[in-house]
Amino acid sequence: MLQIKKGLIAFSAIFLFISCNTKIDKFLISHHNIGELTDSTQVKDLEAIFINDSIVKNIAGDEFLGRINDIEIFEKGGKRLLVLTPTEALDSTSTIKSIKIIDERYKTLKGLTINSTFGDIKTKYKISSIQNTLKNVVLFTSDSNFFFTINKEELPAELRFDMSKKIEAVQIPDQSKIKYFMIGW
Repeated sequence: MLQIKKGLIAFSAIFLFISCNTKIDKFLISHHNIGELTDSTQVKDLEAIFINDSIVKNIAGDEFLGRINDIEIFEKGGKRLLVLTPTEALDSTSTIKSIKIIDERYKTLKGLTINSTFGDIKTKYKISSIQNTLKNVVLFTSDSNFFFTINKEELPAELRFDMSKKIEAVQIPDQSKIKYFMIGW
């Protein structure tokens, strides 16, 4: 009986050691988090999460008109990583509404990055809708909270200028590059 107790104590100690030393991949994107940044993270928590990075809070001056002030995250060397849009401007308890992925090291669990193409998106995610805008098409996925923007310059000429035209996934070339990769929470 004493051997079993010693074995359980040793197993518990090893399990505790391993779970405490598990490091979160700061570049991994899932449905509810990007590294340590989660869908419930408040603006006031950003300094602790990005302790080794620089945070730039842009104050536009139009907060009373409803403009949201983006927060940019840079590596210490100056490389831009993310652009965060809070739910409420100038509110430290506000959560993050959307995130624009800038750095190519960020990747989804299925391996998608900003360097991926439309072909990669449709292979790895189910496209639920395509929104036709003035200069871009925005792709929404049904199995995630990701959305992707592709510049209309990547599309055939007959799709570039008519915003009322419904664009189907089969009309978008597989090699079309992602202009913006965003997550909405």
